[in-house]
Amino acid sequence: MAGVGKLHIRFRRKAMAEKRNIFLVGPMGAGKSTIGRHLAQMLHLEFHDSDQEIESRTGADIAWVFDVEGEEGFRRRETQVVADLTEKQGIVLATGGGSIQSKEIRNNLSARGIVVYLETTIDKQVARTQRDKRRPLLQVDDPREVLENLAATRNPLYEEIADVIVKTDEQSAKVVANQIIEQLGF
Repeated sequence: MAGVGKLHIRFRRKAMAEKRNIFLVGPMGAGKSTIGRHLAQMLHLEFHDSDQEIESRTGADIAWVFDVEGEEGFRRRETQVVADLTEKQGIVLATGGGSIQSKEIRNNLSARGIVVYLETTIDKQVARTQRDKRRPLLQVDDPREVLENLAATRNPLYEEIADVIVKTDEQSAKVVANQIIEQLGF
């Protein structure tokens, strides 16, 4: 039975390598954008960030979209942006932390590329996001509580679609990018 597992892993890696798209998922503060830029540069792929694409298309920042359209309006935009970006080939895409809640987005990510879950602790999220005023969901009295609640809902979804899981807490973005490349056999 052990041999069968190894064959499956080899086949899976080959199938993943043929997809040529890498989609980074994970919570706020996991390093998706920073790691994604390194990964794209190292693999000579195009880098995209779904939040930046939403801002580019709307001509406004994410906080404004949340204020004017609410989270529901923002999620509709996010679903369209991720659908468009995942149709490209040869890209690294950093997704928004909440994009995973959409079944349509999960399906597009799974079907159109390699999904890498960048895992991090709540402590690291708090440390990495505490000064960032561009995260509408964290503009509350107790951001830790928000992050804990989001983790309870979202972490199982990240795990569900991940082809690879990489911990980002105690490593530089470049080291994590190298680990991803190594795990994918590129």
